[in-house]
Amino acid sequence: MNAAPAATLTGLILTSTNRQSLIKSLLCPSINWTPPLVDTILKQLWNHGPKALQFFHILLHNHPTYVHSASSFDHAIDIAARLRNYATVFTLLHRMRSLRLHPTPKTFAIIAERYVAAGKPEKALKIFLSMHQHGCLQDLHSFNTILDVLCKARRVEKAWNFFKVLRGRFRADVISYNIIANGWCSIKRTNKALETLKEMVERGLNPSLTTYNIILKGYFRAGQIEEGWKFFLEMKRRKCEMDVVTYTTVVHGLGVVGEIKRAQKVFNEMVNEGVLPSVATYNALIQVLCKKDSVENAILVFEEMLRKGYAPNSITYNVVIRGLCHREQMERSMEYMDRMRDADCGPNVQTYNIVIRYFCNAGEIERGLELFEKMNSGNCLPNLDTYNILISAMFVRKRSDDMLVAGKLLIEMVDRGFMPRRLTFNRVLDGLLLTDCEIPGKKNQLSSFSILLSWFDKVLNKEVAINQQPEAVGESSPFCHEALVSKMRFCRVMAHVMNAATKLVVLSLSFGIHAKEKTRLCNLLLLQVSLAVAFSIH
Repeated sequence: MNAAPAATLTGLILTSTNRQSLIKSLLCPSINWTPPLVDTILKQLWNHGPKALQFFHILLHNHPTYVHSASSFDHAIDIAARLRNYATVFTLLHRMRSLRLHPTPKTFAIIAERYVAAGKPEKALKIFLSMHQHGCLQDLHSFNTILDVLCKARRVEKAWNFFKVLRGRFRADVISYNIIANGWCSIKRTNKALETLKEMVERGLNPSLTTYNIILKGYFRAGQIEEGWKFFLEMKRRKCEMDVVTYTTVVHGLGVVGEIKRAQKVFNEMVNEGVLPSVATYNALIQVLCKKDSVENAILVFEEMLRKGYAPNSITYNVVIRGLCHREQMERSMEYMDRMRDADCGPNVQTYNIVIRYFCNAGEIERGLELFEKMNSGNCLPNLDTYNILISAMFVRKRSDDMLVAGKLLIEMVDRGFMPRRLTFNRVLDGLLLTDCEIPGKKNQLSSFSILLSWFDKVLNKEVAINQQPEAVGESSPFCHEALVSKMRFCRVMAHVMNAATKLVVLSLSFGIHAKEKTRLCNLLLLQVSLAVAFSIH
């Protein structure tokens, strides 16, 4: 076991049901723990957050000699923040400092990004402003990073307002203005990007090639094709140095509107100008050929790419696979998945999601489920999109067995740290209730009720755990109200659960339920009511 591969250890962690047994296995002296090995396992467990954190904490608290690296802490903090377990996030921050592994700007960028993704941009700004309290001083680089986090999450107005307040303090540079301009372009407000460019020049900063590429991409993204083309020609007229990004932007921008010949002409012109296409350039051309021309022509470009010595990445393969699936060539798409394995670049979760979706759309749900099982048994765990795709597919055939599969998938996704959308939950619940009402006799009722009650248990456990977390930091911290916010969220979830529980009560009056299940249901309802009241009055 000295050279135990990461995949073997990941499988051990995923299949373990006994914590003490897992601790004993992971502390085996023959395992040579290193930061790269730990980081690899955390990445493989990425889509099973609870297991990833369990593994991290076992080594953190139980291993006699191994000490986690800063990168491993960053991974664990990222996972905890994605699960919205903010108390754990700040506990890990303090533990880093106690081990003299001082948090870096990257650490705080991770937390800020997760806050923005959770719809809490104000928290993201506060974590940036409180960095110095954790021994990490803000600088221009970290300022640009928080602007980038906000802009990529389409919170451009907030980024712009924050930028205007602090650009003098941090002496905003060309990169700062480029981030803001790119943000405006991402929400198709090219005019605001041009105003940003104008202000940059007025403040004595010279636009870079990156600046011009951002504006060029902004035009094409906003559907302003002719404006983008004129801007490209103006760059040529002024003899601006154009790079592969410039040409790739034009190739993709023309291709997505069906201007395939013009796109290919620009591609050939790039080569003639001595600018070598990148993998991203080929990806752009293959994508537009799949969408607007034919997948066969796209595959010709793919094969040409190989002949010229380029190594396709996972994006290249996914584009081709999507194109084949869209043309209902599922077997060929599976062949390209095999080629990905041979090329050692996947398939990744996006690949599986593409093929599973198309199998389900074609009515071959069993094949989609087979791929799903393959994901669970390999190094590519399903993510939230995978579960949503499969759960939605379970309603197509309107079969009772499919409803039960949907319920089990719902419980599994909660086990792995994913909270389903309200629509998804209600749809599964209604499907299970309908299944029970439509089936003659009571053969499947117990299984449906077991699924639903198990779901209630998991929601209660998850929400109670969140609300029982200690305060993350002291009163001086901008996060001292986190517990109150969690309690408010708890009340909303309780209202959601009570709505579903009401449906169960109605059903229980219509059908006979096993006495043990009925008692469990009543106890759950009483617990839900008492908890909802208790948290609502605090």
